[in-house]
Amino acid sequence: MNTNTSNGPEDQVPAAVIMDIRHISTEQLAQLGMQQIAYVKPVVLNGEQGFAIHAADGTPMAVAGNREVAIAAVMQHEMVPVQVH
Repeated sequence: MNTNTSNGPEDQVPAAVIMDIRHISTEQLAQLGMQQIAYVKPVVLNGEQGFAIHAADGTPMAVAGNREVAIAAVMQHEMVPVQVH
């Protein structure tokens, strides 16, 4: 009895790409962490204290009313929050 449920190459997990960090381009360096890291920093917006969420490249993504909500939003999107002072 065959219990293999794989249907072919589309079911295979892609192998991790190994890169020599000593030989990456400036563009590749800028992209490191883009999909995994979000920065959380305190801001004042319209006279109100809040916490801005930025992508790894500094692109603004959202503003939350408090730190806990900002961190929860980042984690909900399967990213790692990093606090900026």
